[in-house]
Amino acid sequence: MKAEVINPFLESARSVIEQVIQISPSTGSLGVKDIKPEHDHIWIQIGMTGHYSGIVVFGLQETVALRMVSAMMGGFVLTEMDEMGQSAISELGNMISGNASAILSNQGYAVDITPPQVIKTDTAMNDTFPRKALCIPLMMDGIGELDIQVMIS
Repeated sequence: MKAEVINPFLESARSVIEQVIQISPSTGSLGVKDIKPEHDHIWIQIGMTGHYSGIVVFGLQETVALRMVSAMMGGFVLTEMDEMGQSAISELGNMISGNASAILSNQGYAVDITPPQVIKTDTAMNDTFPRKALCIPLMMDGIGELDIQVMIS
């Protein structure tokens, strides 16, 4: 795992969240984390190829995702993660990853990203994700926490 790869995703996530959700997230501590299925979580998975190859996963509790989507929709309150909510949270992951790939490109690292895949079911996690990831949490006051997890080979 390469620690320098997470910084563009962190920078991008902070910027996109500030623009789209109108809140300034604070950054937690960088560490290596075991990725395991957790009940009531949503995972936004983005594949990456090129100079760096692997996946980036944004993990958050479903209640946090609902709050983020509600903020993205101008305060319209969602009570369940329906198709529209999944589309919005997927687009948030796409915006963060697209900006991060542009940052990496400006640093001289050519990477391509795949469209985001939203994973809700705990059972899908078992076969989808590697076991360990470089992880950094973003805390959003009044909303909750978003984990940025990078698994790069």
